[in-house]
Amino acid sequence: MHEHGFVRVATSTPQVRTADVAFNRDAVLAEARRAHEAHVDLLVFPELCLSSYAIDDLHLQGAMIEAVEAAVGEIVKASADLSPVLLVGAALMHKGRLYNCALAIAHGKLLGVVPKSYLPNYREFYEKRWFASGKSLRGETIRVNGHDVPFGTDLVFASEVLPHFRFFIEICEDFWAATPPSSLGALAGATILCNLSASNIVIGKSDERHMLCRSQSARTASAYVYCAAGHGESTTDLAWDGQGVIYELGDLLAESERFSLHPEQCVADIDCERIVMDRLRIPTYNDAAEAAGRPEETFRTVAFRHAPHGGAIGLIRPVSRFPFVPDRADRLDADCYEAFNIQVDGLMRRLESTHSQSMVIGVSGGLDSTHALIVAAKACDRLGLPRSFIRGYTMPGFATSEGTRSNAWKLMEAVGITAEEIDIRPAATRMLEDIGHAFAGGEPVYDVTFENVQAGLRTDYLFRLASQHHGFVIGTGDLSELALGWCTYGVGDQMSHYAVNSGVPKTLIQYLIRWCARGDQFDDETDAVLLAILDTEISPELVPAGEDGEIQSTEAKIGPYELNDFFLHHVMRFGQKPSKVAFLAWHAWKQASAGTWPAGFPDSRKNEYDLAAVRMWLEKFLQRFFAFSQFKRSAIPNGPKVSSGGALSPRGDWRAPSDASAAVWLAELDARMP
Repeated sequence: MHEHGFVRVATSTPQVRTADVAFNRDAVLAEARRAHEAHVDLLVFPELCLSSYAIDDLHLQGAMIEAVEAAVGEIVKASADLSPVLLVGAALMHKGRLYNCALAIAHGKLLGVVPKSYLPNYREFYEKRWFASGKSLRGETIRVNGHDVPFGTDLVFASEVLPHFRFFIEICEDFWAATPPSSLGALAGATILCNLSASNIVIGKSDERHMLCRSQSARTASAYVYCAAGHGESTTDLAWDGQGVIYELGDLLAESERFSLHPEQCVADIDCERIVMDRLRIPTYNDAAEAAGRPEETFRTVAFRHAPHGGAIGLIRPVSRFPFVPDRADRLDADCYEAFNIQVDGLMRRLESTHSQSMVIGVSGGLDSTHALIVAAKACDRLGLPRSFIRGYTMPGFATSEGTRSNAWKLMEAVGITAEEIDIRPAATRMLEDIGHAFAGGEPVYDVTFENVQAGLRTDYLFRLASQHHGFVIGTGDLSELALGWCTYGVGDQMSHYAVNSGVPKTLIQYLIRWCARGDQFDDETDAVLLAILDTEISPELVPAGEDGEIQSTEAKIGPYELNDFFLHHVMRFGQKPSKVAFLAWHAWKQASAGTWPAGFPDSRKNEYDLAAVRMWLEKFLQRFFAFSQFKRSAIPNGPKVSSGGALSPRGDWRAPSDASAAVWLAELDARMP
């Protein structure tokens, strides 16, 4: 895990007792030891957890202040044998003022102290009665138990052991401010933003915390770790829920049980390398750092050594098997509707701008043409055009099965388009004869030329038909095929007038078709055909079945689309190294019974892959994606981007040379994963 840039982070809501410093000290250490056993690298406690937060004027008692400082010393000493960096909340005196502070402790050393910037003094809060604001404190030191340590809001803590493990601290109300200190902390290079909070609970406040954590982690391209006080705080006038949440780049990784009577730890592995790679891709991030005066040049970096656990300690974070597929159960319909209608709207606009009198599409009975056809049907519905405006052609070749041909006809009739059939075998035979191909002489030679003659003729027919009927050709090829180069260049399925599926990977097409079939998008007859097509083996059907009846299988040749789409997302969106992609893929796919699957995903399709299979197909993906197929992507027609995971248009997310080598990626994989 650590070798791939992950850092194990946890929030902890310890069992505390109001104003009982010794009890709270022991509770903090008990949780620290528990985190050590769980191989945690960074442990975040609540605000003022050593004294407890809601003790009002007791904060100003000399005995309390001394007890807290003494407890800090004992925790620092005990931390020498613990792996986590501890972030502990305590009130400390400095130059005649009392500050609400967060203390960073690691490996027997107090690394630094961060004061709270914004002190709430409204409604139920009266912090200015007890504490001084630290928002202007920069470049200072504070003396704690006889030692001078960095003190201020300008501290970024950086591990000397784990690259990219750099954290910044803010405290409770700082987070609710219009300009949170953590924004500058992130621009100064911190990848993990930590919030020690008390934050009493009222109706709706949990949602507000989620909103702020999600927003700040997305806006600052960081991870945000939030820990609120829980059971044991004074309930004189307030209540506490002990909420802990961990977000990364706007994604929720983990959340604690709220209102628990027992100590709670919320644990997740944060991908600091992914955060850094995402920042590299966002020039706006660098522009913001420049506009803020380059905080990394004025903030102090507190370097520290610690002892993270080595070896294989698993991976504690959700890893989506289908990163392109919507997986928010509460938003599933809305997300699918959005994805589907991005395609529909793009096609509508193209239809309006071309003033065409028809849309021409080849319908094979396979997934891609099926999806393109139902998108076209919805475009007609929304524009008030009859579906007969769509001219669908099924074009059987030498290997077309009766099943797919039948499905193509059933689909065209159910959708209600203008449907025709053109047998391309006579024209293909003539072309093979003209070029002197062995198949024309009776030999069973089924090479790439044999396949491309059929694929090219289909596209050629569609373009001539579009010209004849004053229409344009709707491309059916998808994002996965573009990534792998699994399409016939030029006069073939790589070309069209508008590539409506070019931003949609195969796994998302499968899911959207299933969503359409199980929703109210079409009638029962159409839904039945859609489900039948989903159950059909993915095949180009360009080579006749063998003597054993086995048909040409796309996935047997280029690998499972579900793995290829996983590889594509992590390589294209975040530039992840091949060995890390393999690490993530194995954790996502090694056990079908573990983790979550998209809602409604068929049990019969729930596959699993061992590490050897992941590595084998990843190597093939790298060869095809980097060294073979870019020239096809460099010349693709227009088509809408659908997913934040990216698209492969040279005018959009992905630009690359057509004659690049894959050597760098293959060498990295071979070196890290022989």
